[in-house]
Amino acid sequence: MNIKPLGDRVLVVPAAAEEKIGGIIIPDTAKEKPLHGTVKAVGQGTKDEEMILKAGDEVLYGKYSGTELEFEGEKFLMMRQSDVLAVIEK
Repeated sequence: MNIKPLGDRVLVVPAAAEEKIGGIIIPDTAKEKPLHGTVKAVGQGTKDEEMILKAGDEVLYGKYSGTELEFEGEKFLMMRQSDVLAVIEK
């Protein structure tokens, strides 16, 4: 991995959008943007905000959160830790 977030930012791999619902195949243009993913990397935090998240955490985030990136053919979202709404615990 060559991407290292700075400050209070996290790099998230979004979950794959659903391909089928009840036997109906959904075209790419009609797919909903996933609202959960896995944290791939985190920054050091700032003096005002300690990093709570860590690599490997599964998280929920807002519909319009983050900046979409594509690196080496893989899609990522870069967002601030404060844009993450919750951690999914299993």
